[in-house]
Amino acid sequence: MKKLVIAVGTLLLGAGAVMADQKLAVEQDNLMRAQGKSVYVTILKMGKGDLPYDQAAIDAALAQLETSVPTIPKVFEENPKEDVVNATYGSSPKIWQNKADFDSKVPPVIKAVADLKGKIKDQASAKMAFDTLNEKCTACHETYRLRLK
Repeated sequence: MKKLVIAVGTLLLGAGAVMADQKLAVEQDNLMRAQGKSVYVTILKMGKGDLPYDQAAIDAALAQLETSVPTIPKVFEENPKEDVVNATYGSSPKIWQNKADFDSKVPPVIKAVADLKGKIKDQASAKMAFDTLNEKCTACHETYRLRLK
């Protein structure tokens, strides 16, 4: 009976660890998706003219980035050791192998967002803003993001 209780307890602990890893992976994925929506949907599509220019949406996208980008080092503090189920992208283990370098990629994005506030006024400036943000974001994505699909 003791062996059965120990076996069940071990299985429950293992399942709890897997669920915790998945929860952390989902939190990381959600953060990146929200930022991606601001940069690659709102700002990019308005800059290309695929969406009508909307100043309120641009301002909301920048506000979202201003709030969320500084949280990247904390949200990626721990390695979930698994990817989100059916995700297109995942986090490279390189993040936790070189956390200081990963974290150093965040301040340039924060600065770019701050520099862009109040400067996006039309389609042309939205295009320029996208180019600036994409350059800063890609500096991290090239090394620390994995394409899973």
